[in-house]
Amino acid sequence: MRAFKEIKATYSFTKDNEEILFKLKPIMEKRVNRVVESLYQWINSTESVRKLFKNEVLKMHVMELIKDWFLKLFSGKYDTSYYDYLIKIGHRHISAGVEPHFLISAFNIVRNTCLDILCDEADLYEERDRWIMAINKILDINLDVINSSYREEEIKSYSITYLAKGKVLKVAEFFSHITSIALILFLIFLTAGVIYLCARDIYSILLGTLEQKIITALGSVLILWVMLELINTEISHLKGGKIHISVFIGVALVTTIREVMIATLKHEAIDFILALVASVFVIGLIYWIVKRFEEEKK
Repeated sequence: MRAFKEIKATYSFTKDNEEILFKLKPIMEKRVNRVVESLYQWINSTESVRKLFKNEVLKMHVMELIKDWFLKLFSGKYDTSYYDYLIKIGHRHISAGVEPHFLISAFNIVRNTCLDILCDEADLYEERDRWIMAINKILDINLDVINSSYREEEIKSYSITYLAKGKVLKVAEFFSHITSIALILFLIFLTAGVIYLCARDIYSILLGTLEQKIITALGSVLILWVMLELINTEISHLKGGKIHISVFIGVALVTTIREVMIATLKHEAIDFILALVASVFVIGLIYWIVKRFEEEKK
């Protein structure tokens, strides 16, 4: 399956398009019932589509799901989580026995209704054209991703290798999630230990051993900051965000700085202290280069 970034690039879906869609959100929130009503009328007037719904309760439930999907079109956030959301929609349609051509018809109705709404709202033709272009792109991307679930299901029915690969990937994904959760719990446990060390150092300072403990207390605080950064990074990763290598380089940098402070306090050999200082300089330089590269990629 293609990466979502590649799909967006295929449709020339830019940051400018994302900003336009987000600006349209208030307008579309007010008109969402108009879109839902158009689809509702189409379902009732098309016998083959109407047969998919067992009762009116199911139909109203689907209308609510459509409303939720439509509003997400204008969220301004189109990341991996959004891609997964669209894939799940595709799988639900397959399970419900919805034919792909029904989706195409439904998307055309949504597209035409959006066009009517924009004609009512936009006074300038140039502005309206930009709005229409952005909406067309996000609808095309949605249809592409949702329909990819049908293509995947079709391949599965003909390819045993693909089916086996899918099962292995599911097991791997499940194992990855379990491992990530275990890692977060372990980081929380370690953070609790660092908090205990900080509290112990602060208690020693209050007892009057200021010169001996203030440096180690500062080092413990630095380690605590690093632990919090690692937890936040792992949480972001679980939510579909990217892992930034700079965080791990930052861990090495902070740990080395702490070693320099402790070595200075213990009056270690000057050669050893200079070696640690040189390490801080090298790691700091690497951290700056990696951090700058990550910011440019954004």
